[in-house]
Amino acid sequence: MKCPLSDPRQRIREAKGSQDPPYILPGLLSSGLPVHLEVAFLRLIPILPASRLLRSSGSGKNLFSDLSRLNSAINSDDFDLDNIKPLLRSAITGENNALIWKKVYSAVTEPTPPPQPIASSLQQTPWFHNTGSFANSSEYHKDVDRVLRDKLGVMYVGIPRFYETFFGRVADLGTASEAVFEKCKEGSEPLFSDGWSGWPEDANQDHVLSWFSELSEKLATFAEDYRSIPTHRRPLAQPNKPIQGSTAERKLDVGFVDDPKAGKDSRCHWSHILVPGELKSNPAADTAAKAWLDIGTYAREVLAVQDIRRFVLGFTICGSLMRVWEFDRLGGLASERFDINEDGSRFVFTVLGFLWMSEEELGFDPTFTAANGQRFIEIERNGSKERLIIDEMPLVIKDSWQYPERHEEGELLCEVTRKGVINMARHYHHETVQIHGANDDVRNNVRRGLDITRATNYRPERPALQPAMAASDVSQRGRGSSAMAGEKRSSSQTGASLPHSKRTCSASPVKAGGDLSNRVHRRVILRDYGKPIYKASSRTSLLAALSGCIEGHESLRKAGVLHRDISINNLLINEDTNNPSRPSFLIDLDLAIKEDRKGSSGARGKTGTRVFMAIGTLLGEQHSFMHDLESFFWVLFWICIHYTGPDKSRPVTEFDKWNYVDTEELAKLKLGTVTKESLFMKTMTDNFTPYYAPLIPLLNRLRKVVFPKDKPWEREDEKLYSQMRGILQEGMDLN
Repeated sequence: MKCPLSDPRQRIREAKGSQDPPYILPGLLSSGLPVHLEVAFLRLIPILPASRLLRSSGSGKNLFSDLSRLNSAINSDDFDLDNIKPLLRSAITGENNALIWKKVYSAVTEPTPPPQPIASSLQQTPWFHNTGSFANSSEYHKDVDRVLRDKLGVMYVGIPRFYETFFGRVADLGTASEAVFEKCKEGSEPLFSDGWSGWPEDANQDHVLSWFSELSEKLATFAEDYRSIPTHRRPLAQPNKPIQGSTAERKLDVGFVDDPKAGKDSRCHWSHILVPGELKSNPAADTAAKAWLDIGTYAREVLAVQDIRRFVLGFTICGSLMRVWEFDRLGGLASERFDINEDGSRFVFTVLGFLWMSEEELGFDPTFTAANGQRFIEIERNGSKERLIIDEMPLVIKDSWQYPERHEEGELLCEVTRKGVINMARHYHHETVQIHGANDDVRNNVRRGLDITRATNYRPERPALQPAMAASDVSQRGRGSSAMAGEKRSSSQTGASLPHSKRTCSASPVKAGGDLSNRVHRRVILRDYGKPIYKASSRTSLLAALSGCIEGHESLRKAGVLHRDISINNLLINEDTNNPSRPSFLIDLDLAIKEDRKGSSGARGKTGTRVFMAIGTLLGEQHSFMHDLESFFWVLFWICIHYTGPDKSRPVTEFDKWNYVDTEELAKLKLGTVTKESLFMKTMTDNFTPYYAPLIPLLNRLRKVVFPKDKPWEREDEKLYSQMRGILQEGMDLN
């Protein structure tokens, strides 16, 4: 279908109200004056008939609906007009229609705000959507970024005492940095004289990267007289090479790494990044929509992959304006900004600080100790101390950062273990982590009491519901039954083809009277370990494990606890004959509740793996055990579509979008999938992998009991437990 755009130059002239020739465009685009011109042009595009005929870039009805949302976003404070300048440039310079429409799609894709979650009903905890809830790693960059803004947390800048808090414990840093800076001013060709020598006047990114890397090396050399730098630490500048280990492809401009082999041509992994950095050529990019968002994204990746990071330090340089950042599980804080060409001493202080900081000062958890090639923690259990060697003990260590008002998972897990719940991971130990004799939390321990109300962008009237950073809220490490016994398993890790292990994140209210939220560092140690259910060695093993987990859910509920987070990574299987753990079992009681509780937990929100949520849950119904049983159905459905065999995944665009469409849209998609048998059979025939195609009849039988009369259940039915297990047992006999 051909959809002519008419004459874009005529449209822009109408918007501008004159017939000025297009050669004035560069001046218009570089100045800050013609915002009305850009906006007016953008508002004219939906008038074109083609916008109603072309497909939507996402889940909308058509391109017109995307443009309507974009036009609504223009009035927001953080709308970035730079996103539409390529479109404006194409229209005025007379590029062909196909290219112009392509740039229309680019314009509507990038700034579209993330879908808003529905309100929860009473008696339960509401939930939010974040990038950790994506179930497969085949999402595109734009799909991840659609929800990224709402999950990085609140970012405050211009915090007084920032440097004293995070750099103040680096021994001799002040004295040494002053001496090094004096060296920089010596000689006939000093490195610093009314600004840094070699500083690119245009602040071009590539030139600044080269300058930064070379100067950092020189500063490190000067500083060797005062203190040696850790052997493996060095600055890195690789703006054009994606960093390995993230869901969406991301490139880090600059930073400091723990990798002696890191060079211009080597591939780096997020596990090597100690301090991420972001460079922008324009000083005006020092905003929430640009540099702040980018550096927050990088910090999130570091927290996700490095399972013992409590916080991450980073920096931004916009033009010659620098800020230093700290990111944790509440969001981000930044120093006051300074001009590196005017305050050269502070720049030297910052670079040497990053090079000299200990691992603890960089945010690593000091309770994990290394000695003689082994990593271990020490706990107090049953009145005596125990040392747990990470790669040898048949245990799993799970760290989480929880809001104080939520229940402690460890206490609940201890209770259900004591009650003899079957097919549920068993409790070994739990504690609030202690750092230097104090409970480890964000406000008092990580941030050491920094006052965010003194931030330059602090607003007391800030809405109470603020997004919360959940990149690495939970991490697990310990012994596993996968290829490498004892490998660390970060539940937020974003491997190339693995679903995310952790989606849960509770958010806390900002209470009246300025009682700002906090997070507490908690640790749970489990007796049972296994592998996610999608790694089952055969279809029969998969069905047996699923049946065992359903039995575990029923046993848990008989003990008075509702799980509420059934998903692909919370159902584990054990096929290792040397592993004393149960053959299959549930994990993760972060979102579990006691069914007889009278009110909500007081926590502001939660998230889950959206693709496995029951239709009723997506629509805001009070959570029931029936919703969890429906989630078991969606787990099996998802595996049959996305896995070509044990632990061999593939992207399926039609279903991967379930990760990021809004909740009501997802509920409709799921409802449309299951409410008509002929359509459900066609969906399975068209999308199940050959390996799982033999399970099509079984899935249809499950559909009939989970969705009686081809629609979601209306009355709770305890018999659904035995019905589902019976169908799975019959399937085991046939497979």
